Order: sequence, then C-alpha cells, then structure tokens
Amino acid sequence: MPSLSVPSRWRAAGVVALALALPFAATACGGGGGSGDSDKIVIGTKFDQPGLGLRNPDGKLTGFDVDVATYVAGELGYAPDKIEWKEAPSGQRETLIQNDQVKYIAATYSITDARKEKVDFAGPYLLTGQSLLVRENNTDITGAASLQNNKKLCSVTGSTPAQKIKDEYAGVQLQQYDTYSACIEALKNGAIDAVTTDEVILAGYAAQQPGQFKIVGDTFSEERYGVGLKKDDAELRTKINDALEKMESSGAWKEAFDKNLGPAGITAPAPPKIDRY
Repeated sequence: MPSLSVPSRWRAAGVVALALALPFAATACGGGGGSGDSDKIVIGTKFDQPGLGLRNPDGKLTGFDVDVATYVAGELGYAPDKIEWKEAPSGQRETLIQNDQVKYIAATYSITDARKEKVDFAGPYLLTGQSLLVRENNTDITGAASLQNNKKLCSVTGSTPAQKIKDEYAGVQLQQYDTYSACIEALKNGAIDAVTTDEVILAGYAAQQPGQFKIVGDTFSEERYGVGLKKDDAELRTKINDALEKMESSGAWKEAFDKNLGPAGITAPAPPKIDRY
C-alpha cells in the first residue's frame, strides 16, 4: 500500500489511525444546555472528524476538540462523566447555541464576524487554514487555482470553507453536503474531484485511510477555532478563556494536540493568543 501523501511539513513515519487516541468518556446525546440537571453539561462537537471530534464504534468520543471541551468542562466543575455530548454539524451550530440545546460548542468552529453577530466565542484555541484533499492518483489539481476548470468540489453546508469557495472561485462546481465524511465518501467513489476544508481536518481523514488521499497545494485562508457560546454571556466567555489559558500554560494543550494530531505528522504549533474582546 502506498504511503500517505501529505505536505512535507506533515509527513510522519508510520501514520497511525487517529481514532486510536485514548477516548474521554462520553454519554448519550440529549437535553438542553443544562440538560434539566444541574449536575450535567451538554457540549456540542463533531462526531465524524478523525483527530478532532470522532464518535467511535463503542460510542466514546476522541479528538483534540473533545479534549479541549472536556478540559474546559473540568474547569467549570464538570467531570467527564457529567458531560452529555451533542453532535454539532457545521450548519446547525448557531441554532444549537441560540436554542439552549448546548452550553457551548467546540467543533472546528471558525471565529468570523458574521457568526459573532449570532453567538459569542472564547479563544481562539487553534489556528489552521483551508486546503484541498484529492485522490492519491490525481495529477491535475495542485492547488486552489487549478479548481477553476469546472472541477467538482465538495464542502459542508454552513462552513467557512464553502463560503470562501462561493465568494472567490466562481468557476468551481461546489457541492455542499451535511458532513465532511459524506464528502470523503464521494471523493473515494469518484463523484467529486476534491474536498476542501481546514488542513488539519483533511489530514485526519488522510491519516485514517492511508494511501487513498493526499493534500495538495498551500493553505489559502486563516481559520481561528473558537469555543462558541450564547451571545452576550460575558461571564461564561471569561471562564472559558481562563480555562483555555490554563490548558495552554500547563502543557495540557500540547499534550492533547500531540496525542490527537501528532499521528498525522502534524507538529504542535505555539498555541494562539486568547482574544479577550
């Protein structure tokens, strides 16, 4: 089987499936932001993104976002067994927060001015950028510029990568699915030519299925992942920011990064400065 083809900065010996990272305990989804039980907290994350937020066959969740959310919950007084996880697809994140279905969301949630009109953000806790994933044998897509020749590109409804393609790459046939895992399946069976989202997400999928996909070109955006929460809840935002800073300064942030994203060959960067707006 061919080796994983990712940019040299992410090449690592012996790519390990990210889903093998030690999981945190996860309970069944449900309930509102308080779950009707003051001893519980409901947190939103992705369920289908290796290395970031992945629900395993045994029902447990693993990933960097999961670890960040769990650490924050601990600082708020909730042990892992007091967390109820709720799936937070890209197009539903603001609604979940506004309707009090979750207390907060850590789900590859890029901080943007448009989203800050609807929800607040703590963080950022990770910086990344938009890139492209193609099949291993693809030779005609080498970066964003090569998408203009009527290529079929997949991203997720409600995501910032999808919006960037619509705004800046009119010559692309953009297809929007509900999840990135659906995009990956379409790429695998040849229904589309490439998948676009943040490079760190694509690396997780590539590492999960070595020899099938490769990341091409340079990143063409900057994404700042934050923890989404209810608009104007300054008290909670401050508490989450305090927790994120503690996670970074204690070394727990790097430990979580190395555990979840290191197997894809990604070296932990310096954690980003928290924005105390």
